[in-house]
Amino acid sequence: LPGSVPYGRWRCFPVPLGSFLFQALRCSCCRKKSTAPKNIIPNVAFCDENAKKSQNALDKLFSSEQQASILHVLNTASSKELEAFKLLRGRRSTNVVEHREKFGPFQNLESLMNVPLFQYKTTVQVCNSILCPETGRKKKLQENRPLGKLIKPDVGRERLKAVNSIVSIVFGTRRIAWAHLDRKLAVLDWQQNDRWKLMDRTYSSSVYLEVISSIISKMPKADFYVLEKTVLPIQNSSLFPILLHFHIMEAMLYALLNKTFAQDGQHQVLSMNRNAVGKHFELMIGDSRTSGKELVKQFLSESVLKADPRVVFPADKVVHYRHMFSSTESQRVEELYDSLLQAIAFYELAVFDAKP
Repeated sequence: LPGSVPYGRWRCFPVPLGSFLFQALRCSCCRKKSTAPKNIIPNVAFCDENAKKSQNALDKLFSSEQQASILHVLNTASSKELEAFKLLRGRRSTNVVEHREKFGPFQNLESLMNVPLFQYKTTVQVCNSILCPETGRKKKLQENRPLGKLIKPDVGRERLKAVNSIVSIVFGTRRIAWAHLDRKLAVLDWQQNDRWKLMDRTYSSSVYLEVISSIISKMPKADFYVLEKTVLPIQNSSLFPILLHFHIMEAMLYALLNKTFAQDGQHQVLSMNRNAVGKHFELMIGDSRTSGKELVKQFLSESVLKADPRVVFPADKVVHYRHMFSSTESQRVEELYDSLLQAIAFYELAVFDAKP
């Protein structure tokens, strides 16, 4: 006798015709067939009552002004514009436009539930996203996002929110650069030191100490000093000298900066993940980070051309910075660009806690 499990495979097993199991199965099948209703008549009164309840619920959730704003978007936005709202991406935005063209403008929020893929819960979520595109669950998650993967050691958000200025420091094998920015993203100081050649041969710790102390003496006072955290694969033995150099630099900068600018025994020096900065500015290709040179040049131009630029450069320094770029065109000065980008990312990700 053939039998099956819904959405499964068919299986056959012999059952004696006179057996109790056969009779039970036969009766069961016959009973289900004979008692199945031929026509289902919907309860119109019940449906009307549910529709009224949905309309009343939507009226209570949104004021008349809010409803007008939502309906204006639904009745005027194109399919592409509707896709700017996460819950209206894909087929939903197309369905809204097609329904609007076929039946005319939406007269109330309840009529949105006549669009395919829209039910009461979806309608409420869509209305909320139209009213507050930057709030809701996404913003809540962003507020509660742990900063452990971005900066170390852990720092209280109260201290981060109170930051007035930072010095962002990026070092490589040939040079070190730093950018001093205030919370308005105004560049107070931005320079590099490329007169060191610590990678030419092996140096003692005293030489590192002398060079780094000299550089720190030129750095301004700030609330935090942010070091770039570069991760190199330790499996590649050829990179060991570079890895050792980075660890020595980081350790000495951390110790000397904390000693020089210590305040009430609190951490003044933080490490910031290099790839996190790259992702913030969309400079990542796979696991590799590309140059930030063109982006920095764009910020520099916008500071002159725009009334409200993302980064503010002092007017009397713009020419100097442009000359600095052109004079170093023949050599890679990524540390200079990266120090500025790291400072911007620190403010936007850790202080302001919002991506522009």
